[in-house]
Amino acid sequence: MECDFADREGDRVKKSEVIDQVSESAGVTKAQAEGVIDAFFDTVRTAVAGDDQVGWPGFGTFSLATRAARQGRNPQTGEALDIPESKGVRFKASTTLAAFFKGKK
Repeated sequence: MECDFADREGDRVKKSEVIDQVSESAGVTKAQAEGVIDAFFDTVRTAVAGDDQVGWPGFGTFSLATRAARQGRNPQTGEALDIPESKGVRFKASTTLAAFFKGKK
């Protein structure tokens, strides 16, 4: 599949542009493409929130990352701050995807 975003402005691909590309590539309507993409991200969100990993061979893995509580400093005053534990989504690219961007594939 060849994606052509070269003739657009800016450096960020919009959701509507992705939906157009997926719709064209898969031969489905834009509404169907958007529904499938939304369902995929809802599934990833729900799984990761439940502390499961979601892996897509050749693309990567989404997982929940926990950052430990730590001490920090206010850069303006130098005052010590307690930064609480936090959680976020981590994405680790597969070796296939990483190699693609390194020009190995």
